[in-house]
Amino acid sequence: MAPVHDSYDVVIVGGAIYGSSVAWWLTQMAGFTGRILVVERDPSYERAGTSLTNSCIRQQFSNKANISVSQFGAEFIRNFRDFMGGDPEVPALTLQSYGYLYLADTPEFAQDLKDSQKVQASLGAGTRYMTAAEIAADYPFYQLDDILGANHNLVNEGYFDGGTMFDWFKRMARKNGVEYLTDEVVAMTCTRTRVERVMLKSGAEVACDVVVNASGTRGALTARMANLDIPIEPRRRYTYIFDAAHPLDRDLPLTIDPSGVHMRTDGRYYLAGGPPDEDPAVDFDDFDADHSLWEAKFWPIIANRIPQFEEIKLINMWVGHYDYNTLDQNAIVGPHPEMSNFMFVNGFSGHGLQQSPALGRGLAERIAYGEYRSLDLTPFAVDRVLSGEKFLEKAVI
Repeated sequence: MAPVHDSYDVVIVGGAIYGSSVAWWLTQMAGFTGRILVVERDPSYERAGTSLTNSCIRQQFSNKANISVSQFGAEFIRNFRDFMGGDPEVPALTLQSYGYLYLADTPEFAQDLKDSQKVQASLGAGTRYMTAAEIAADYPFYQLDDILGANHNLVNEGYFDGGTMFDWFKRMARKNGVEYLTDEVVAMTCTRTRVERVMLKSGAEVACDVVVNASGTRGALTARMANLDIPIEPRRRYTYIFDAAHPLDRDLPLTIDPSGVHMRTDGRYYLAGGPPDEDPAVDFDDFDADHSLWEAKFWPIIANRIPQFEEIKLINMWVGHYDYNTLDQNAIVGPHPEMSNFMFVNGFSGHGLQQSPALGRGLAERIAYGEYRSLDLTPFAVDRVLSGEKFLEKAVI
């Protein structure tokens, strides 16, 4: 199938959660009537980060920009149907607010949690710092011999059905006139300051006013087509679903062990995950799993933290990829200062799904109006990448 037109106002490279969020939000911008083309290389999305995500959302960040972005994400999830125009066919989304529980095992880590709690509380988040005794009172199943304290938030923090949110971004974008094309962007024709044309694997070419790089782990490849560089690479992340012979008597918050392994309730089962011990960049299509990691790393950590999990049965597992920002593990959003019509929405390093409502809206505002109108997203600008100045965020999983 060829593009319907030979020229578009916006060409979006990648049609997963960010390509579809930006596309849908553009259709919500008052006065914007431009043609939008989304080019997606794999419409099954089988290995997209969107499909392999754990669909969690938190306000427990240390940076105010990240907190505000996720607060809007929670608002969007709670009022999903209203945001989608009140269409009765649009399902309601439920945010399972079991919260995140960050466990600290050193005085320095505990102080970081206390400092972050103050920042979160200043923005209205419900996070509280808990001593080990308070944790034990609320969640007596933890082994806490090495734990000094934790942060926890039971308000608008937990997990949700990210797949449904993505599906309706895509559906409603199409309903509102966005064109989706199964093809692959392979090259761009550029002047010193602008992208003028996009070339597709099929041989087709289209002119464009704006290009949006929403290509996930391939974000660096897309940027290089415009002679730009961003520090994005794919890295493996493991997810496990397991059953417990002795289930807990209450919901398990998304618990971040000091080791970096996390675990939470997942319906009638439990979910756990984290990075491998060695965490190099991998090929875009390399989803091979090291099956020894379950018994060598994850299960011992899980059973140590929750002794009731010494008898568990592995139900399922998969490997997904983070679009890992090697500079600071945070999003890169907005235009390049020299290539002004090339827009980034890349490098989420595991935060992507929860941030997609706010960052999709913000980038759509930037394209339609030349400015951010709802939230100031300038802290995520690519300028920091060019200068090597990191976006400081202590709460990275």
